[in-house]
Amino acid sequence: MFSPFSLWSARPFWRRLRLRKKAPPLAIALIIVSASTCYAAGKGLAKLYVSNSEEDDITVIDLATYTVIGDIRVGEQVHGLCAPSDGRRLFTTIESENNLKVIDTRTDKVVDTIHLTGRPNQCASTPDGRYVGVPIRNGNSVDIVDTAERKVVKVLPVLQPHNCYNADNDDAMFVSSMGGQEINLIDLKKMAYAKKIPVGGIPRPYAVSKDGKRLYAALSDFHGFVIASIPDQKIVARVDLPPAPPAACRLEPHTPTHGIELSPDGKELWVTSLADSGVYVYDVATNHFSTEITVGKCPNWITFSQDGRYGAVSNSGSDDSSIIDTRTRREVARVKVGRSQKRLLAVTVP
Repeated sequence: MFSPFSLWSARPFWRRLRLRKKAPPLAIALIIVSASTCYAAGKGLAKLYVSNSEEDDITVIDLATYTVIGDIRVGEQVHGLCAPSDGRRLFTTIESENNLKVIDTRTDKVVDTIHLTGRPNQCASTPDGRYVGVPIRNGNSVDIVDTAERKVVKVLPVLQPHNCYNADNDDAMFVSSMGGQEINLIDLKKMAYAKKIPVGGIPRPYAVSKDGKRLYAALSDFHGFVIASIPDQKIVARVDLPPAPPAACRLEPHTPTHGIELSPDGKELWVTSLADSGVYVYDVATNHFSTEITVGKCPNWITFSQDGRYGAVSNSGSDDSSIIDTRTRREVARVKVGRSQKRLLAVTVP
């Protein structure tokens, strides 16, 4: 059931540049026409942004051509990435500067910087882009940023915060508490906690269904994930991934499962296994795994294109990103990026 698929490895960026210089005029014209087709169809340009945590930049990949098309210098120890649903802006957290930077996705230029109260981790944006939640690791707190006012408007206490998450809701935000072993739901209208959902261990990355009823969380030292009922505030299932050797990933200690995300239609949960460099696809209706996809070393994070056609995985151990065709569940490209990437995010730019 869990058979790996064959791989295709993309050439490094410098090699691609060399090949482009040798490409005949017809080939160049075809590439330009292909890239322009997205705009002509009114779908926008699908970009993949990858944060390189041990460098100072974000790599930009065109999902239509699987090629690197840009690089954004943002500051040392770039970490989190999040964006509103219109795709016009990208938010990124910079650990070395304690700030949130705003990027115009059409130009891929930094257009604003918002000061935070401490060292940030993974952010989350509301669909309308009004609020951005940012866990503050050295403050045992979470900052709520009002992007219109360009400042932190609320600070809530969280014991050892880790990641924020938004489930397509302008009025709610989630933040994980590693110290409290729970995921906290924030009511953005009241700027207060509405629920605290225990997960039975130290929460790592997690995903939430768009109806706000189900939560799926990876845990430290657990090769799998738990499923929790948000209304009932309790765990309803523990799901083990197939056996794997001990993980030896430098950036993700004690974390055999790290990347976890629901497909845009909410029917599948994609989960990474760091030790065996794989991604498992879990059917949320039948509660069964349907396939395994082999990717790069130490798969860290998962994102999907807005239309659900592509999934992408950041491989922190091999400094590349895997692009997966979700229909065939095959890795169609592995693109070399910067050093020690952590987060990645697919954005459709209008």
